[in-house]
Amino acid sequence: MAAKAKPSLRRSVTPWGSFSWGYSDVGADIFVGLGLVLGAAGGASNIAFLFAGIVYVCIGLAYTELAATYPVAGGGQYFVMRGLGDIFGFIAGWAVLLDFTIDITLFSWSCVDYLGQLLPILQLQPHPWIHFWSVFLLITGLCTLNVIGVRESTTFNGIVSALDVISETSILFFGFLFAFNPDLLMHTMHVYWPSTDHLLLGVSFAIISFVGLESISQAAQETQRPASVIPRTSIGLILTILIYALAYANLALGMTPAHPVPLDAHGHAQQFFQFLGNDENNGKAVAVLAANVPYFGAIAGLYVPVLGAILLLISSNSGVFGASRIAYAMSRARLLPSVFERVSRRFRTPAVSIVTFCAIAIVVLIFAALPSLDPGMQQLYNHAFRGEAGIVVLGDLYAFGAATSYSFVFIALIALRLNDPLSPRKFRIPLNIPFTYRGERVLFPIVGVIGFLGIFSILVDTLITHEIGRVAGPTWIIIGFFGYLFYRRHKGLPIFRSRPQDWDAQQVLILKDAGELESMDELIEKLRVRGRNVTVGGRTS
Repeated sequence: MAAKAKPSLRRSVTPWGSFSWGYSDVGADIFVGLGLVLGAAGGASNIAFLFAGIVYVCIGLAYTELAATYPVAGGGQYFVMRGLGDIFGFIAGWAVLLDFTIDITLFSWSCVDYLGQLLPILQLQPHPWIHFWSVFLLITGLCTLNVIGVRESTTFNGIVSALDVISETSILFFGFLFAFNPDLLMHTMHVYWPSTDHLLLGVSFAIISFVGLESISQAAQETQRPASVIPRTSIGLILTILIYALAYANLALGMTPAHPVPLDAHGHAQQFFQFLGNDENNGKAVAVLAANVPYFGAIAGLYVPVLGAILLLISSNSGVFGASRIAYAMSRARLLPSVFERVSRRFRTPAVSIVTFCAIAIVVLIFAALPSLDPGMQQLYNHAFRGEAGIVVLGDLYAFGAATSYSFVFIALIALRLNDPLSPRKFRIPLNIPFTYRGERVLFPIVGVIGFLGIFSILVDTLITHEIGRVAGPTWIIIGFFGYLFYRRHKGLPIFRSRPQDWDAQQVLILKDAGELESMDELIEKLRVRGRNVTVGGRTS
């Protein structure tokens, strides 16, 4: 019987590994998001980052509490399913799957863009086919790496994350020391303040720079002592990325570059932030910015494209990891077919899920690359989507998936505070209103309401301002929803209701498996006092 037991995920992610999984995703987002936001929001780019950053802090606090309380693979999908029921858990999980699948393609694409800063043959123009096959090979390579094992992926992430923290800090230090002009910052904000539509577009792109905290919660079931480790790593990540995003936006708006930037059509020197945000540079804005820092830029121009490319590569790697773990968790919860929960006996990784969503990422790559590969497709995109293609297409879908899933997570946070007040919370979001609900003392999270209003407004903004996002995003949700209905009906499972589950017993097992024995004993005692005995492994506690 032992030989036939299903293999399970192993706990091999350390505290630094937990941080690096999040940083490799969120830290790389600024490499992609900076140019997109500068191109959309102009002189108000720092304001766009600030608004998205406030929402991001709320998101980060919510994920920190939930992942530390429920340290299982699945992240936001599991939190929503437990708090709101199966059907909402599926929708949230399916939206996150879109996000992580786009993550795989988006950051592999940007990785090649950054390498193209040093190797012109990799540039999308004039070498679209070389660019395409380079991205394709990166995705297939990451697929193989993740099938082999999470330990190897985590070590890879940790080394590069440490190097990038040093690099990004150095760029900011020398940039503010040698090139920043506060008067130019104020002038740029005044003269190049965008229209409301462009500001909203910039905000929707800015949230891209803060997506990735989901990666920490995805690794929770493979993290050692997650209830203790996750709060420390998450808070550190929240502060690090918020500082970087705001600092880079202000530096770009107020920087005098070491070398003159190209002239615009009227013969006037183009503002540096516009140069960073144009179509040629928005996929590699940080590398271009670093190369134009006086003195330091001579060195940074050589190594930042390489380091940025590697960080983007491990962010794409986080996408592979996250998509496979969400599919694994959804399959175990009977929201997806059981094939997605199969774990390789040799490598103890969810190989089927990894291969499936890497294949979908390649389909997305083909869709995004078609306009550059086929002039006829470019005309079609120009007519249907105002010319959006390539990295902008991927950014549209990325923003939609993130805003949708995060909106559900905030609702789930509030629901779990009300319906599961007994689960020990080693980290709790501040600013709460205490009251009694169903005979139990609960703490209503004010931050949860603020965060929901903020991220839901970004979701509405994304649907209004992104041509492809408002078509392809909802289409993904609708297709998944009908697939969910067919699967549940085929298996004889409730369609619009949730499967009956003993959440108390599950929580005891979750804490036991995580090694959080003190929290487990605390929960068992609370349940015993209320006359709710828990049966675990044939024993009643």
